Amino acid sequence: MEISIFFARFLGGFFVIFGLLFIITKQLGKTIEMTENKEFVISTGYISLLMGLATVVLHNLWVADWRVVITILGWSTLIKGILKIGFPGFIHKQAQRFKTQQTLEAIALLLLGGWLFWASF
Repeated sequence: MEISIFFARFLGGFFVIFGLLFIITKQLGKTIEMTENKEFVISTGYISLLMGLATVVLHNLWVADWRVVITILGWSTLIKGILKIGFPGFIHKQAQRFKTQQTLEAIALLLLGGWLFWASF
């Protein structure tokens, strides 16, 4: 359970901070624009791959409680990293779909982060 609490606090804090930054600065739209640069997408793909792989290796718990959210986030981050490295053009096309909903997505990120952080206590 200690690793679950660590990941919930780490990811929760990360999501809250970035959710707030995306709402306040509208940075998410700028990040989406950066997906035109394949080198940027690939380099961030390595970071996603490493974060996802570490989460999957350390926390691959398929249980019927809040901890499964961390496992799902780990697997989705790992898959995202693989897609960013192997298919940066696909990532750019997908990112364009989210451009018009960036405030809604930032709020969802903030809420998910708050919930994870709350669940860890």
